[in-house]
Amino acid sequence: MAKHTLSTLEAFLIFLLVMMTAVTVALLSLLFITSGTIENHKDSGFPVTQSPPATLGSTATQGSTLTHGSTATQGPPVTTTPEPPLFQNFSGYHIGVGRADCTGQVADISLMGYSKTGQNARGILTRLYSRAFIMAEPDGSNRVAFVSIDIGMVSQRLRLEVLNRLQSKYGSLYRQDNVILSGTHTHSGPGGYFQYTVFVIASEGFSNRTFEYMVTGIVKSIEMAHKNMKPGKIFINKGNVEGVQINRSPSSYLWNPPSERARYSSNTDKEMIILKMVDLNGVDLGLISWFAIHPVSMNNTNHLVNSDNMGYASYLFEQEKNKGYLPGQGPYVAAFASSNLGDVSPNILGPHCVNTGDSCDNVNSSCPIGGSSMCIAMGPGHDMFNSTQIIGGIIYQRAKLFCFRQQACVGFLGTVCLGLPGADGTTGRGPSVGEYVQRHRLAQLHPHRTTVGDPFWDTLRDQLLGKPSEEIKRCHKPKPILLHTGELTKPHPWHPDIVDVQMITVGSLAIIAIPGEFTTMSGRRLREAVQAEFATYGMQNMTAVISGLCNVYTHYITTFEEYQAQRYEAASTIYGPHTLSAYIQLFRALAKAIATDAVANLSRGPEPPYFKQLIASLIPNIVDRAPLGRNFGDVLQPAKPTYRVGEVAEVIFVGANPKNSAENQTHQTFLTVEKYEATSATWRIVHNDASWETRFYWHKGLLGHSNATIQWHIPGTAQPGIYRMRYFGHHRKQDFLKPAVILPFESTSSAFEVVTS
Repeated sequence: MAKHTLSTLEAFLIFLLVMMTAVTVALLSLLFITSGTIENHKDSGFPVTQSPPATLGSTATQGSTLTHGSTATQGPPVTTTPEPPLFQNFSGYHIGVGRADCTGQVADISLMGYSKTGQNARGILTRLYSRAFIMAEPDGSNRVAFVSIDIGMVSQRLRLEVLNRLQSKYGSLYRQDNVILSGTHTHSGPGGYFQYTVFVIASEGFSNRTFEYMVTGIVKSIEMAHKNMKPGKIFINKGNVEGVQINRSPSSYLWNPPSERARYSSNTDKEMIILKMVDLNGVDLGLISWFAIHPVSMNNTNHLVNSDNMGYASYLFEQEKNKGYLPGQGPYVAAFASSNLGDVSPNILGPHCVNTGDSCDNVNSSCPIGGSSMCIAMGPGHDMFNSTQIIGGIIYQRAKLFCFRQQACVGFLGTVCLGLPGADGTTGRGPSVGEYVQRHRLAQLHPHRTTVGDPFWDTLRDQLLGKPSEEIKRCHKPKPILLHTGELTKPHPWHPDIVDVQMITVGSLAIIAIPGEFTTMSGRRLREAVQAEFATYGMQNMTAVISGLCNVYTHYITTFEEYQAQRYEAASTIYGPHTLSAYIQLFRALAKAIATDAVANLSRGPEPPYFKQLIASLIPNIVDRAPLGRNFGDVLQPAKPTYRVGEVAEVIFVGANPKNSAENQTHQTFLTVEKYEATSATWRIVHNDASWETRFYWHKGLLGHSNATIQWHIPGTAQPGIYRMRYFGHHRKQDFLKPAVILPFESTSSAFEVVTS
């Protein structure tokens, strides 16, 4: 009887553990990061860190200590790298640009953005890049570095590690106050590079493999920009881009005051701002473009890693400027960075019920049959690949046009950054900094477009995670609390306890680095406030630009009025209804500090934590196996003898897990398309896996078996001739009682002919 009772108890405990895990994952899957899938349509129509002073601007941070098992980052011994000599007697700036691969895993990892269960990477459409721009005053005393990265968002852990490695190489040259890291917000990049529990669970664990790959790429891009610095000039221009965006939450936008809405011709920001950089001979070096649009032309059925519409614009611009180079190569660097994109979608046909073709219910983003799962936003193209090309192509064309209409960007450089501590504040008297911090500390999430909770989920939450406090409920009204993440600290805090706000001025341009997704009207209010603050203290005619997804991710920021509607963006505004007001207050203080040359007076903020022992990836590493009698890379399906322009050449190989290539980087591409040159009797590479025309699919089988399919969508520009495709991979091998090793292999298809007709 005793044994029987114990066995039942054990079974019950195991069952309870499994259920708790499943329910936690289910709760998280309801809410997470962005909804590029379910969007509505009804369109009407430069950072600051606080630390010791620097002449070009200044820096300051506020010190504070955190618990939650955090470990402060301590940099390794500093080995300073000598700076390249700078030419001083000229009017302009020292400018350096650099680009490096930061793709990470392209298999066995969740794609970061939609938080859709099962949307794991299974190949690659385009590489992901880190694009760095360094601008320094003529005497070299003051500098700023802006880095746009083809990832969903910058995590705090990513930023801390990048700064740590920069410090070890350059000393105090690149610091918290003068380096901005900004994510383009592609939803087709790998996750796994976060340290806060909500994001770790959503990414199905922490992937050190991808984290290291990203950090290395970001640092390398900055190193390249540093090495390439030369005297030059910076120009600024702006102009409108039409026909590429809609507001996906128009009903929320309508909650803003009519008098405010009447000042604008559209419920989205159509203005693009461009910084163009040239050397003293007028040779183009690069550009940074800011424009508000969600990179979600590739929808949540996609499994190929890629940089989406903004990355495609970069691809086109760099290919235009770097003639004769493969994608990802060449000296010219073009970054299309994110802005206040919170409620802005590229799916301009709006949401439709995929099962009936009818428009979705606008307010609830749902369909009469099938509910919200059937409501999918549509782009302008016949499929998501075509939509990406159309939207990215228009953005590229407008940026190209604006580069010919420019004005010089002159003036001093200024930097400042403020770290917000997890301290208590007061309530009931407006959004002070302390109150912002309090709401920050009590971060909450709820995915539903409702102001009423769900009894079933609320009961499960109460049983598994505990009830949210009355303080949280009161603070976040009218939002019903699904997860009281600000009170959850195991195994680590579920959301950040410290958030950096940062601003950089480059001449007449103020770059406002925001740690999340501002909606259209939120961005407008912030820009206006910052520009007004500069004007108050003598800096007239400043242009303020929102740079999104910077330094740490904190979900969405709506206006107070939009918050009352509690649609997706408002439900994901995790610090409560007064979040925007608090940000405006903080950024005004930073603008004042820069304008009055008082950055040195700002106190140093607290250091963010760097957690150890994160939840490892839930997808195990297994040994790769080739079929009996076969080797890795063997051709299973050969190419046809002849293809016409416009057709798809395809070869299937015996494959191995592509994630191995993020760990052993013997090969820099998974594929090449090569053309035979008869005059030299050599094969010339015409495409790699960063090319839009190629696709690499990985098909996972059982017990370590897999296939790899390489496609070349032959463009109209392809020259007639003899071609072949090559496959480059790595397989994991482990002999008995020995550690696993990752070994490279490569393979070549048979030759085939491409003809024009």
